[in-house]
Amino acid sequence: MSHFPYDAVLFDCDGVLVDSEPITNRVLTAMLGELGWRLTLEETLRIFLGKTVFDEAPRIQAETGYRIDDAWIERFRARRNAALESELEPIPGAPEAVRALHAAVQGRIAVASGADRVKLRLQLEKIGLQDCFGEYVVSGQEQARNKPWPDVYLAAARTLDVDPARCAVVEDSVTGARAGVAAGATVFGYSPGGPGHSDAQALLDVGVVHVLRDMRELPAVLAGWQAR
Repeated sequence: MSHFPYDAVLFDCDGVLVDSEPITNRVLTAMLGELGWRLTLEETLRIFLGKTVFDEAPRIQAETGYRIDDAWIERFRARRNAALESELEPIPGAPEAVRALHAAVQGRIAVASGADRVKLRLQLEKIGLQDCFGEYVVSGQEQARNKPWPDVYLAAARTLDVDPARCAVVEDSVTGARAGVAAGATVFGYSPGGPGHSDAQALLDVGVVHVLRDMRELPAVLAGWQAR
């Protein structure tokens, strides 16, 4: 990969590096049920995939009459984090792909996620990738606007001191893909099928240039993309 075509690679986290969406959304499903909004896990995934709970706070209030506040979010995060600590696994092939790309771009990789920083750190440590990303972990919740706005990807590019147009972004949700496209990056999708990820056609429809089913393919796909 001596002639790697990108200056940096920016990764979403949930659904790209870690298989967290079923765990997080199972907790969310239970807590929304306690408020009176009874959903299946599949329905929760469809509504909340790629979004924060606050993104859907008006809908939660409309369905339950309950206004989501900081105390409720703290309870949700505590239950979510306990479940992640117990059950979280990496996306198959993701750790190997991250380490290969870390070498290919001389360490210029970052996580750019809509999730909160505590969750991001917990998850990276759980799957043994914190050393690869170090300080280059950017939360959309610390930006003026979260995904689908481009702010988190623009912030990650600034942190690495690279042009967003020279970045490859890896995303698995339509919300996140829109953010990467709006930032001017080249966006690659991950969609292995099944719940917890946007489907491949939906990702292509919002500007993703290529969709992978296997994360192990990512280093070779990125390395060879310019030749296309």
